[in-house]
Amino acid sequence: MSMKRTNVYADPDDLALIKEAAQRRGVSEAEIIREGIHLAAMANRVWDEPLDWPMFDGSGEVATTPEVTATVAEGAAET
Repeated sequence: MSMKRTNVYADPDDLALIKEAAQRRGVSEAEIIREGIHLAAMANRVWDEPLDWPMFDGSGEVATTPEVTATVAEGAAET
């Protein structure tokens, strides 16, 4: 994966926390910052297609453990 260099301004307290985390984890400060950039990018991504969440029939009441187990078993059997 190619990378592109960029400059950002950061709060000194945040940079100190990054330095500590990098030392504790045994990775570079740049790796911590890249992880943070990736998390921010993914948290703000707009997906092209809507997510296909499973839908459950029900009354709107909280499901019991046996109801959840049965529904999961039915769904697994269908795949």
